[in-house]
Amino acid sequence: MLDRIKIKLQYLIPKQGLTRLAGWGAERRGALLTQWVIKAFAGYYKVDMKEAQDPSFSAYPTFNEFFVRPLRAGARPVVSGLDMLCLPADGAVSQLGPISDGKLFQAKGHFYTLEALLAGNYQLAEQFNEGMFATTYLAPRDYHRVHMPCDGVLREMTYVPGDLFSVNPLTAANVPNLFARNERVICVFDTEFGPMVQILVGATIVGSIETVWAGQITPPREGIIKRWTYPAAGAEGAISLEKGQEMGRFKLGSTVINLFAANQVEFVPQLKNGTVTRMGEPFAEAVRHRAAEPVSAESVI
Repeated sequence: MLDRIKIKLQYLIPKQGLTRLAGWGAERRGALLTQWVIKAFAGYYKVDMKEAQDPSFSAYPTFNEFFVRPLRAGARPVVSGLDMLCLPADGAVSQLGPISDGKLFQAKGHFYTLEALLAGNYQLAEQFNEGMFATTYLAPRDYHRVHMPCDGVLREMTYVPGDLFSVNPLTAANVPNLFARNERVICVFDTEFGPMVQILVGATIVGSIETVWAGQITPPREGIIKRWTYPAAGAEGAISLEKGQEMGRFKLGSTVINLFAANQVEFVPQLKNGTVTRMGEPFAEAVRHRAAEPVSAESVI
């Protein structure tokens, strides 16, 4: 009964207004009030401040600065090896597996289409049909910067306006087409493993989504799809990012979805629904390289 009430409220609460209010509050410099909110949040969600570059609460004048706190050097070693991809974020695996007949599994009998997720871009969707996908949920206690699973050159970025449903497991199991209806930023990269998409999905009270190359993408929320294209590798102005390098961040929230083309990578076998993830740990291996090899780590952060 309680779960049904929670889902019903998702449809009834003014999510846009609540999100604007939360974003406004998270940017305020409230001195002692801000410090109290940060400490209360960290205590309630059991945030591990020992991993932070600066573990002192007083180092963060706003809640948002605390929320996107950088980690100390060496906190997230990045798996090495040319054929190994690393996990892009701290969190937990929501779902992962094959993209079958252009559909991705959401939860509990819910599927959504690849084309809907990619805002109707059927040409882009065709590149990933019968490929692989992984959905990573970032809980409030997690580190909220998102990193590259492999080296890549940015091809295009698309902002898609949408709803702001919560993306926690309960909502994912009960709201149809959740990730294809929520606000999101779709980033397309050319990589050694074929095209790769990394999608930053917004949610209720996610104050903003940012990328390292463009800064804050949302807000403002203007209700229109926006698309940017970028120079190819080697051209002037090309944006190249390395494996393990930060590519974006959430100020509150949310979820990351990765798409890979068919016959390019296989996820490491230890990843399953509910598996806790840590940025930099093994994510996938190139299909061309199936022989097991020792895995070492190199510090990036």
